[in-house]
Amino acid sequence: MEYDIVIIGGGIVGLATALKIKEQQPQLKLAVLDKEKQVAAHQTGHNSGVIHSGVYYKPGSLKAKNCVRGYDMLIEFCDQHEISYELCGKVIVATNPKEQPQLDTIQSRGKANGLTGLKRLAKEEIAKYEPHVNGLEAIFVPQTGIIDYKAVSQKYAKLMQEKDGKLFLDRKVLDIRTHVGGSTIITNHGTFTTRVVVNCAGLYSDKIASMMREDVNVKIVPFRGEYYELKEDKQYLVKNLIYPVPDPNFPFLGVHFTRMIQGGIEAGPNAVLAFRREGYTKTDVNFSELSETLRWPGFQKVARKYWQTGMGEMYRSFSKSAFTKALQHLIPDIREEDLIPGEAGVRAQACDREGGLLDDFKIMEDEYAVHVLNAPSPAATSSLSIGQTVSELVLQRFNKKQATFSKEDA
Repeated sequence: MEYDIVIIGGGIVGLATALKIKEQQPQLKLAVLDKEKQVAAHQTGHNSGVIHSGVYYKPGSLKAKNCVRGYDMLIEFCDQHEISYELCGKVIVATNPKEQPQLDTIQSRGKANGLTGLKRLAKEEIAKYEPHVNGLEAIFVPQTGIIDYKAVSQKYAKLMQEKDGKLFLDRKVLDIRTHVGGSTIITNHGTFTTRVVVNCAGLYSDKIASMMREDVNVKIVPFRGEYYELKEDKQYLVKNLIYPVPDPNFPFLGVHFTRMIQGGIEAGPNAVLAFRREGYTKTDVNFSELSETLRWPGFQKVARKYWQTGMGEMYRSFSKSAFTKALQHLIPDIREEDLIPGEAGVRAQACDREGGLLDDFKIMEDEYAVHVLNAPSPAATSSLSIGQTVSELVLQRFNKKQATFSKEDA
């Protein structure tokens, strides 16, 4: 099976990249491989479904650029293809005086990223947006919304296939062998040859990259985010989306409340180390993957630096009362009996050797491949923009190779 371009990973970023490539050069033979029997099975399928505005991200960063551009592209795409979404807005709430200066930073970043209509809320104004929230001050972000990213991914896949792109499910990549002119991808069901590999493998993106190069100096560390849902008779406590002020030293947004597009209210997540890369429950353990995480020098440095934060997250994982107490910082009326177990997701967090938890998107390029090595939230919101960025890098490589081969043939 010979293809011009093969994309590994059928999540929202891989599918968006495939669609953007086919839109620009529809004549190319393109295939998307995924080891599962459906698209969007992992990070995308376990996403909380928030359309992010770009208010948090450092101006000029890849996150900021792609989120702002991707937001507009996503809204236009959903309007065009009649995919349901709702721009309901969210409040970011400071619950103690130490958090209030951070609101200044968030607001200035939002303005620098082009957001309009951000509104600073005094204590008495918060109730107009979320009557049951306890806070000293807040920011209302009108651009934030809710959506079903699995439905978005399925539409990307359908449109890509209508343009004669191929989707191969149940294709686990076992090895990649690079040779003159391209690469051979060996899977559990067949072999694929291609001029350019695009690695959008999410939780296994570092593994795929390591099959092609030795200098992959980041490791994917899986963090599980566990959610509760509010019982139906308590859902009146939340109108839309309620977020705390995030810890600027930790790449997670903290426990929050999310109204979902399908109905219901999620509360969470925490952020605990998963004992396997696709470990959605406390009992999911892969000793080889866990050992690899624990032996990574970068993770050891993270553990030493954030052990108190990590222990707190783990405690909340096992203690419903502790989880409830964290939620009560935002909504004091929440009670333990109001919560029922919800779903969990696993975030693919890239960690470098020096102990840095990469906050920005990371794309690594070489002659035969483009590797998306860190694409956490807001990657789903940014998917079409990331797909556009990656597709341009891929097509530059492919077209350069085509020119070289044409010259040799001449």
